[in-house]
Amino acid sequence: MTNSLEAQLLELREEGKKAIAAADTLERLEELRVSYLGKKGQLGALLRSMGQLAAEERPKIGAIANTVKEALQNSLDQQRAVLEGAKIQAQLEAEALDVTMPGTYRPQGRVHPLNGIIDKALDIFVGLGYTVAQGPEMETDYYNFEALNTPPDHPARDMQDTFYLPDGNLLRTHTSSVQIRYMETEEPPIRVVAPGRVYRRDNVDATHSAVFHQIELLAIDEGLTFTDLKGTIKVFLEAMFGELPIRFRASYFPFTEPSAEVDLQWKGRWLEVMGCGMVDPNVLKAVGYDPEVYTGFAAGFGVERFAMVLHQIDDIRRLYASDLRFLRQF
Repeated sequence: MTNSLEAQLLELREEGKKAIAAADTLERLEELRVSYLGKKGQLGALLRSMGQLAAEERPKIGAIANTVKEALQNSLDQQRAVLEGAKIQAQLEAEALDVTMPGTYRPQGRVHPLNGIIDKALDIFVGLGYTVAQGPEMETDYYNFEALNTPPDHPARDMQDTFYLPDGNLLRTHTSSVQIRYMETEEPPIRVVAPGRVYRRDNVDATHSAVFHQIELLAIDEGLTFTDLKGTIKVFLEAMFGELPIRFRASYFPFTEPSAEVDLQWKGRWLEVMGCGMVDPNVLKAVGYDPEVYTGFAAGFGVERFAMVLHQIDDIRRLYASDLRFLRQF
């Protein structure tokens, strides 16, 4: 009985090693592991028959069984390492990147001409020490008009007729409302620039739109004068358009006094490009600033106007049409 069991164990070892060496997949290798070394495997079945042996014969057969188990386990480990290495190598070859192949072209997006103007203008003002501020597009009458020295019966409201909402609020007609909100929360000195979308009830044509973009700047400090305003605008316009002649014409805005329009000599013609002025004392009072201590200046321009001049665009509506033939030029 002992010799028979010993022969079966040795035969199982040789048979198992050959089968394991022939396994060509990890799945097949796992099947063999279960078949030989599993709880219900062949080695276990042979060991269960050891109960029929005499007590003095069991240690010898047990020692042989351990060598068989160890040999099979070693064969399994070696073959698993071989198969896993082959799998990784095959994956590497399948996923290899041929650096000599031409790349897949993905067209790059373009900066919209309006965003390009806004980005450039903000870079200039930030470089001059200004902080970028933004506010809501849906405003109250107070922030859009009254705090800016434009009471309900003021004729200037006709020039900025806008879209009114059922709750009494409105769509802002300028980003000056951002300046009021900023001044309410900050103490002088302040330097702020406010970009954003604004709304007016204009008839849409080649140079007008009911929705457009503005950038406005505001500076409040002790001792600021109109000379500071002119110098700031000069530096800004030279950075945007180059060193060209500029002039200031007397004008009127309810929130500045004195007020002026800024003209730029562009290709032999004078173009109106900005409005500006010294902050009206009533505006300073509305936000709690003492006009006897502080003065300030403000200026603003339409982004579309700058884009049309710099890019020689003939119709403002092209900026909103999302026509790729047009946008790919920028």
